[in-house]
Amino acid sequence: MAETVLKAEHLSKSFISGNKRFTAVDDVSFNLKQGECLGIVGESGSGKSTIAKMITCLEDVARGQIFLRNQEITKAKGKALRNIYQDIQMVFQNPAESFDPRHTLGDGIGESLRNMGMNRKETKERVEQLLEKCGLDKEFSQRYPHQVSGGQCQRAAIARALAVKPSILICDEATSALDVTVQKQILELLIELKHNENLTVLFISHDLALVQAFCDHVMVLNGGKMVEYGTTEQVIDHPKTDYTRTLIESVL
Repeated sequence: MAETVLKAEHLSKSFISGNKRFTAVDDVSFNLKQGECLGIVGESGSGKSTIAKMITCLEDVARGQIFLRNQEITKAKGKALRNIYQDIQMVFQNPAESFDPRHTLGDGIGESLRNMGMNRKETKERVEQLLEKCGLDKEFSQRYPHQVSGGQCQRAAIARALAVKPSILICDEATSALDVTVQKQILELLIELKHNENLTVLFISHDLALVQAFCDHVMVLNGGKMVEYGTTEQVIDHPKTDYTRTLIESVL
């Protein structure tokens, strides 16, 4: 039986906007096993990205706990947090914004390698290998974010995420800013990498069609609450809630 690598228990998070408090995530729990892909779906504002940010410690957890291979990481800081980033990496919605526009893509991809003590020659070779693994020619290491297309930049962002050889990849709407043809290409790349690298993937999307093509299990969020959870086949073919049925009808 596959090992549970990531576990969230009763996650909750609220924000204050003006004079009002709203709940972004409300008592959400799930497990993610090694090699599995879990899709988190829901409309904008349903809490999907907040969950990703809590897992990667970009947002504090108000209530609940997060475990990485049975070690609690809910409030990790300093060295413990750096160790987490060796194991968990995230690919964001807008790849160009995740790179420093003053530096080349190669610099961005190689930053974590240099921080690990890899010398310049080894870093250059590793960056070129990562680019080619993600479907880009090695000369892309010399280009700046504004000099490449959205799809090419997202491939570079995936290469950067893979640089530290993580076991868990979080894709936060990683295809939503791309046109349909490029979405398909990036999804095919992610499927290939998941298989070849034995990656565990948390795939956050509002598009159930993409989730159906990629994910083993699906969690449906509505207003911060988990309203449905099951295998992709169960959720897509036999939805239990009107909300899930509406999501399915809108894209499938």
